[in-house]
Amino acid sequence: MAFDERSEVAWPSIPAMVRDNGRRFGAAAAVVDGDHRVSSAELVGRVSEAARALMASGVEPGDRVAVWAPNSLEWIVAALGVTSAGGVLVPVNTRFKGPEAAYILGRSRAKAVFTVRGFLDTDYPALLAESGVDLPALAHTIVIDGPAGDAPGEVAWADFLARAGVVTEADLDARVAAIGPGDPSDVVFTSGTTGAPKGVVMAHGQALRAYLDWCDFAQLREGDRYLIVNPFFHIFGYKAGCLASLMRGATIYPLAVFDVPAVLDLVQREGITVLPGAPTIYQSILDFPDRDAYDLSTLRLAVTGAADIPVELIRRVAEELPFEVIRTGYGLTEAGTVTGSRADDDFAHIATTVGVAWPGFDVRCVDTDNREVPTGEPGEVCVRGETVMRGYLDDPEATADAFDAEGYLHTGDLGVFDADGYLRIVGRIKDMFIVGGFNAYPAEIENLLLGHPRVAQAAVIGIPDARLGEVGMAFLVLHDGPRVTEAEIVEWSREQMANFKVPRRVVFIDALPINATGKVVKDDLRARALAEEAD
Repeated sequence: MAFDERSEVAWPSIPAMVRDNGRRFGAAAAVVDGDHRVSSAELVGRVSEAARALMASGVEPGDRVAVWAPNSLEWIVAALGVTSAGGVLVPVNTRFKGPEAAYILGRSRAKAVFTVRGFLDTDYPALLAESGVDLPALAHTIVIDGPAGDAPGEVAWADFLARAGVVTEADLDARVAAIGPGDPSDVVFTSGTTGAPKGVVMAHGQALRAYLDWCDFAQLREGDRYLIVNPFFHIFGYKAGCLASLMRGATIYPLAVFDVPAVLDLVQREGITVLPGAPTIYQSILDFPDRDAYDLSTLRLAVTGAADIPVELIRRVAEELPFEVIRTGYGLTEAGTVTGSRADDDFAHIATTVGVAWPGFDVRCVDTDNREVPTGEPGEVCVRGETVMRGYLDDPEATADAFDAEGYLHTGDLGVFDADGYLRIVGRIKDMFIVGGFNAYPAEIENLLLGHPRVAQAAVIGIPDARLGEVGMAFLVLHDGPRVTEAEIVEWSREQMANFKVPRRVVFIDALPINATGKVVKDDLRARALAEEAD
């Protein structure tokens, strides 16, 4: 097990948990966003006001309401207001352009959207209008930061909140009391790195169970000061961030844009104790030339996860930063966190595996005939447990395709279990390529490439080859240092890995294309490879 005891879920719903947070922690800070410091009791009041304003705007239980905005206090208030009104939260990626956001709003039939003007010089309502997509269900566009425009249904945040007066607290209490563990709480759309995003439907009880487990796993505790750099539109930011903090009585520090000096200043000024993030977050902090000018001594808990974390990075995090607890794990939108490291894991286990199966989950790796593969052999990771999604929104065919007859969700990830039950992710099924009859797994090759002293980041894809069928093509981001050539990387690779794994082509790039959750968008790399071939 990743942790010894599971806390009992004490609440029937997310809004019940939020109200309990207000009762338990009262005057303690719940959210600190710039100059705004909001206590737990005050947060309950703000959430109630937003929920009553939604009810006054015609939002009924089960209606979907989107939030398309960066991390902020208002995002938290809006999202929790949605769930308190009985609505279903639909977070929208802030990197999306108009047509992409319109697809999510249309697919979810969102009745309202909370959004902003001016974030990174972007007018989100204008992007939506320019998409030209008809959204007949969308009745309200609530601008939580910036002025409201003249479009029908568009309203500024303060004017929206003013609607709350026509709905009584008793009416809201009744709405909250009617929400049970089995009612849907949110629809989070998959990242859409391949194909159209699908909406993952989760229930209140599932979210509370999954992220109370996360609190136990991460050792999050009352009084922690949690800097959330992960975007709220992703489960790592909203659920493992906001919900986990509220369950445990930690203070939330939202960060809209990751910037190393801003992060280090906040850590020093506010005594931040919890800083989860993608491996690149820690790499950026470690490589920041003025890091020693900041007092980072309060940092206690780091949580990360990826298939290709260099062991050296975990060693540096442990030795050069003051973290007492370092955790890694594996999860997905459709299930939450599924595996995690043990408390006494060494650098190698934290970096090269995603830990062991969590309580409440059955995890196995299977072949193409859905038979469990032997220890040490790669297979598709399949998971079954109480926090696995109910299904994809309004898509029974995709839902049926995702599950097998025994109720296991097929993740599309390739993994290998070792004899001690540790899972290693070696890639995606769609990313695997076959070199002269041998299966090549990109994540494994990428991890080997990261052993080169000049390689900072690596992404590998398969490309056609007349003789071998497919061969590897590596896209590399380099550390500063002496010049290195493609031929030198290939020759080094021949000394480090089996010949079929050696990339036949190497391309040096300034940055890998990633989506907002930190995943490399390999379809972009494939398109680049095709373009280079055409040239």
